[in-house]
Amino acid sequence: MENAPQSAAPDPHNPTAPRWAPRLSKAALYVCAAAVVIAGTGLTLARYDLLPKMTGFTAFLGGGLVAAGALVLAIAALLVGWRTGNPRRNWAIGAAVVAAIYVGFLATRPMSAGDAPPIHDVTTDISNPPQFETLTLREDNLAGVGSVENWQQIHAAAYGDIGPVTLPMPVEQATAVVERLAHEEGWAIAVSDPARGHVEATASVSYIRFYDDIVFRITPAGEGASRIDMRSVSRVGVGDLGVNARRVRAFLARLTAV
Repeated sequence: MENAPQSAAPDPHNPTAPRWAPRLSKAALYVCAAAVVIAGTGLTLARYDLLPKMTGFTAFLGGGLVAAGALVLAIAALLVGWRTGNPRRNWAIGAAVVAAIYVGFLATRPMSAGDAPPIHDVTTDISNPPQFETLTLREDNLAGVGSVENWQQIHAAAYGDIGPVTLPMPVEQATAVVERLAHEEGWAIAVSDPARGHVEATASVSYIRFYDDIVFRITPAGEGASRIDMRSVSRVGVGDLGVNARRVRAFLARLTAV
């Protein structure tokens, strides 16, 4: 049986107040647990493709709303118990901490993207992007931009620094380097054709494993050199929070260091 803290004293203006603090603490803890279960279940099922990726992500967002409710309940419990005492104060504190971390994480995701535009297709050559042959480019790849021209304008404004890399080696050797580095990144290689200078691979992002497809085009650049063009495309969503651009920049930086 729970004992009321020695410091607890009834509020003469609200004799039922001592009852509300522990009740609110219990509710906050249960609601917080529900938020974690909703998010964890949705994300895990989507990770193993038992749910569509966006459905799992929606569950994660929904869990955030539930967590926000838990945070409000926890704060109310702490405020009510400030004068009346609260034998379940630790429950409220625990719920508040977990809920605040959850809500805070969601709130900071857009900020982590900086000024990334709402596109999900990034390449070194916007006039003639490398084309997928084994992997399939999503049918709604122009979602959010409407036309190739709009995509080109947005891409040029946001990622004008992204361009091809030239390596001082023939196509076949450069293709082998691309494939090796892709393996080191942990990407799943779908096809590699050194004779043609063509590589396709798939990368996964975050716990939920959002899949992004990548294609390389390696062409002769004169005097035994090769030009490497790269394209990285998200399979779902409109914006990518800058993920594809960061991937392309990082990989090209590795290539130039070879």
